[in-house]
Amino acid sequence: MEVQYSCTIVSKVLLFPFLFLLVISNVHVSASTSVIDNFLKCVPTRSTTSHPISNAIYTPSNSSFLNVLQNYVRDSRFNTSLTPKPLAIVTALDVSHVQVTVICAKTNGVQIRIRSGGHDFEGLSYISNDPFIILDMFNLRSIDIDIPNEIASIQAGATLGELYYKIAQKSNIHAFPAGVCFTLGAGGHFSGGGYGNMLRQYGLSIDNIIDAQVVDANGRILNRKSMGEDLFWAIRGGGGASFCVILSWKIKLVRVPDIVTVFNVQKTLEEGATNIVLQWQKIATTIDRKLFIRVQPQVIQQGGKKTVQVSFIGQYLGRANTLLTLMKKSFPLLSLQAQDCSEMPWIETTLFWYGNPKGTPIEVLLQRTPTSSHSYGKHKSDFVKKPIPREGLEMIWRKMIEAQILDNILLLQWNPYGGRMNEIEANATAFPHRAGNLFKIQYITLWQDDSAETTSKNLEATRKLYDAFTPYVSKNPRQAFLNYRDIDIGTNEQGSLVFASDFFMGNVKRLLQVKANVDPTNFFRYEQSIPVLPKDKKVDIQEKGVVMNGLRKSSY
Repeated sequence: MEVQYSCTIVSKVLLFPFLFLLVISNVHVSASTSVIDNFLKCVPTRSTTSHPISNAIYTPSNSSFLNVLQNYVRDSRFNTSLTPKPLAIVTALDVSHVQVTVICAKTNGVQIRIRSGGHDFEGLSYISNDPFIILDMFNLRSIDIDIPNEIASIQAGATLGELYYKIAQKSNIHAFPAGVCFTLGAGGHFSGGGYGNMLRQYGLSIDNIIDAQVVDANGRILNRKSMGEDLFWAIRGGGGASFCVILSWKIKLVRVPDIVTVFNVQKTLEEGATNIVLQWQKIATTIDRKLFIRVQPQVIQQGGKKTVQVSFIGQYLGRANTLLTLMKKSFPLLSLQAQDCSEMPWIETTLFWYGNPKGTPIEVLLQRTPTSSHSYGKHKSDFVKKPIPREGLEMIWRKMIEAQILDNILLLQWNPYGGRMNEIEANATAFPHRAGNLFKIQYITLWQDDSAETTSKNLEATRKLYDAFTPYVSKNPRQAFLNYRDIDIGTNEQGSLVFASDFFMGNVKRLLQVKANVDPTNFFRYEQSIPVLPKDKKVDIQEKGVVMNGLRKSSY
């Protein structure tokens, strides 16, 4: 009887919250229906007859809705039946559709998420817990290359691969410094910084942007002159989705030799990888700026046991014979040989960095869908200012081996600084991670199993590895790269700006001022966007992060 009594009590206790949640759920659905109905009534009234918006709108009742949604979801963690779905997707076919979407969404209190390529490691560009729509930019993908003036215009939905391909069609001595993943959309990639393998020679993508076209919170189309230098500063490294919708960029092309050299030399721990990494840390930022050498440690199976293999992946803006002389003098431990080097036009290096075999046709650059077989992933980032000592490296190798579980792929990418990056002031753009850094780390864990248990184990393993690096990376704040989206470092929903300090350091104050001026109602928002602070909030950047009213808010 006691057991039956207890169960009866439990069932009654559980019943009330269920009914309560059911009522709340119905209210939420009703509110969402009203919101989306009003939005859908608004957009035709604002649309022009020359560019009707009806063909660009997909709702859940449309048979193509899920296909359009999932085409640009790059991580299957955010493509489940439980993942929050948008009330509608607007696949803008014309810039006027962007204006209409912003105006009608703002008028009717609809949150929008802006997606250009889908490579958002936390899905924040296409997921929200509030009723929302997706403004998808993938149809706005025109590219205009002007070789005589060495400039180009590229719309936000165009990919890096499409840009590289278009440049190569016009010139074999021009390029643009941007990422190695050529399915990235230009809108988000550039606005977060645009990190690539020519940064030591030419800086980031944002350091080579000369104009932009955006739609602001009032639906106006603005360029650099009309938006003003503050907003133009903010969208170069501060993330455009905090302030506006990026329509297009005007970029300055850079010059490259007609033939450049690449290499990929792999060494295991048993082959002396630790000693080579120690030497790499001493020379990677001071060696000739035309040379970029990425260190990529990865756990592999060898002889029935796990070990760490380190790939030294390099690109030299010059010929192999000059590179070999340089490496023999400055980086002898790698023992780079002529047979390790491949000479090719710059456009072919974009395929090399993506892992395509030599001889792959450059038309592959036009593919907009990644080919990786590992659908699930977790990414984090760090910045290193002092060389990691031998004992630190050895500890890291052990932690990497511990973190490698089941059939996952676990690797790190260490990207060197120096050269041009040391010459650009931290406040020249919103991206602050300049001089004083030896290299940036990207933590990458990929897996295929879709079970909740496997996902949980991989997330935990990645976080433990990240924690192990704590003694060797930047502190107060522990810097992070905006484009390597990582929700672990906090959100603005928790009343914290610690995440902003990690991303933007001393540039937070100016970003807050820009936000307050251009979007005072906080229309453009997501979990890690720059917020609009209440007027009574005092913000100070101190040694240990962002302080509001004298109290440091923690997001952990």
